[in-house]
Amino acid sequence: MKNFPSLLTIVAAVLFGSLSSCSTTPVITHDALRIEVNDSMQTRISANFDGASPLMNDFSTSESLITSQFQTGAFTLNKKEKIAVDDHAGKGTAWMFTGTDQAHGLQKILRIKTYDSFPDVAYLDVRYVNIGDQPLSVTGWINSRYKVIPSEDTTKFWSFQGSSHEDRRDWIQRVNPGFHQENYMGMNASDYGGGIPVVDLWRKDVGLAIGHTEPVAKLVSLPIEYAKDAQEATLDIEYHYPRAKSLAAGDTLQTFHTFVSVHQKDCFATLKQFAAYMQTKGIKPAPSEPAAFEPIWCAWGYGRNFTVKEILNTLPKVKELGIHWVGIDDGYQQAEGDWNTNRQKFPEGDIGMKTLVDSIHAAGMKAVLWWAPLAVDSGTKFLKENPNVLLIQENGKPQHISWWDSYYMAPTDSAALRSAKSTVEMFMKDWGFDALKLDGQHMNAVAPDYASGHGLQYPEQSYEALPKYFQTIFETARSIHPNAVVEFCPCGDCMNFYTMPYTNQFVASDPTSSWQVRLKGKVYKAMMPQTAYFGDHVELTDNGDDFASQIGIGAVPGTKFIWPATGNKRVDRELLTPERESLFKKWISLYQDKMLSTGTYRGGLYDIGYDIPEAHCIEKDGEMYYAFYNPDYNGEIALRGLDKDKRYTVTDYFHGKSLGEISGEDPHIQTSFQGSLMLEVKEIQ
Repeated sequence: MKNFPSLLTIVAAVLFGSLSSCSTTPVITHDALRIEVNDSMQTRISANFDGASPLMNDFSTSESLITSQFQTGAFTLNKKEKIAVDDHAGKGTAWMFTGTDQAHGLQKILRIKTYDSFPDVAYLDVRYVNIGDQPLSVTGWINSRYKVIPSEDTTKFWSFQGSSHEDRRDWIQRVNPGFHQENYMGMNASDYGGGIPVVDLWRKDVGLAIGHTEPVAKLVSLPIEYAKDAQEATLDIEYHYPRAKSLAAGDTLQTFHTFVSVHQKDCFATLKQFAAYMQTKGIKPAPSEPAAFEPIWCAWGYGRNFTVKEILNTLPKVKELGIHWVGIDDGYQQAEGDWNTNRQKFPEGDIGMKTLVDSIHAAGMKAVLWWAPLAVDSGTKFLKENPNVLLIQENGKPQHISWWDSYYMAPTDSAALRSAKSTVEMFMKDWGFDALKLDGQHMNAVAPDYASGHGLQYPEQSYEALPKYFQTIFETARSIHPNAVVEFCPCGDCMNFYTMPYTNQFVASDPTSSWQVRLKGKVYKAMMPQTAYFGDHVELTDNGDDFASQIGIGAVPGTKFIWPATGNKRVDRELLTPERESLFKKWISLYQDKMLSTGTYRGGLYDIGYDIPEAHCIEKDGEMYYAFYNPDYNGEIALRGLDKDKRYTVTDYFHGKSLGEISGEDPHIQTSFQGSLMLEVKEIQ
């Protein structure tokens, strides 16, 4: 730790004012965001949106330092400054508040920055200086702790919570009394962890969001709690040091950089702003790949015991449906870690796999291969040759991956990185695959690594450095095939934000419902809208045929049907019957005709939680496409986002039925539907 430098040495700035008197409560306004800082360095957040009720009843101790002996509370504010800034995020304004806690020998420095390019958001930097004469044992800190007044609705709040869990819970969920979720960004189960370091709590009128903005992943928690007997819900950002940190006399401790923002409707605006800001810190999406928007068939319908003959027999039907991608899934390999072909499946060895890929190409389609990187089975040739490749826990045991019954390789180990690169080369250069499907919840995060020899300065660096492992895979694939597609499927996890730049196809990743297909699509389209979003196998939706939940939100459709029948009842559950074939063909044809996945997702028009029916909108080629979802709806719907001075035709494009004309000034229609309603709205010239 080091002494806190003057702010003027950090940014080029013009001093607007420096006041020693604190007789008035400073107020920071930035578009609709309003932050008050009182004389105790407590804060209160409010929003100036029309119709927005107060978010908070009173000021709160929003930042505190936790030591072995005490947790800080009020600080006496004795200095405040306002300066202009111009840095990586553009031009803006910074306010710096300095106060003291004489009883504990601490000084607190709170810097709040706003930028012209990022409305309704403030970026926070909190530092503590030991001004006493004894060292302090620091165990953690809390930032942005706020108590939010609930709505009067049946659902008091809706929320986005970007953590990952073994039960594969929804990322967007209701918050009512009795709710608690820790939202720890590290491992929440042996295989599950990581995510997006943001939480968002909103009512119909206004929402509040917080998160950290460090350029690498950090092991923070972002808990949301609404106790049964509480008058308010609470959210904050917490960090607990894995080992107590000594803060010597005269030294400074800096917390992670964080943000607070206000918004209206759901979390779309929050996530869009967060991702845009993080681009200024170098977290940028991969180039969009056109091939990633083409429909996908995967052989997983046949399971791990597939045969090459079954795949070849299915290819004509795949092509007939207009599907461009053929996926070879789990079961071809010798073991996790030994990725050469299994001789029982491929008697000719790797040559047999190349022959299969050649057959797919000869049929006019592209080939994608399943792979579970970072996993290695015990007893494999690779592990015997590289026994030090495993990630080791603090208890001295390797980290287990329960799903594959295998172990984590350390993502920073040189042998693991060499293996990742050489395996991609085998798949794409030797076997001829056009794309990779990276699969497994274990890919999303790793535990701290206590092994020596993995190039780490501290155990938690394994977690922070994990994205570089996937950067190696992505860059190797693109160096072999400049148009290679690399799908990242973390199997129910909320994808690790810091890995997002190293994929050009997101995926619904084993959704447990059609609702998850839609909510995950909204999240990803807020953050990196140019990256293709694959809706996963349609068989994973509510009724196994819900293409409406894929196509209506701009997802790429996919299926794992089998054809013809095999005689195996378990496998034949995925049979493409004549009825299913007719439905699948119609939906895939509609997808190919409209390609809504390449349009602009208008995520700010509707609230996925409070609006009934649930609604999504895509703008493409000057037309608007709406998708509404409800089990059984009869009533009025609003077609938002239209020009009030124009008139439009409305068509139910799935049924090919005209619903008449509307004006943009009064964009409402009466309708009834079950499940979904898909509308195309065209301007009348």
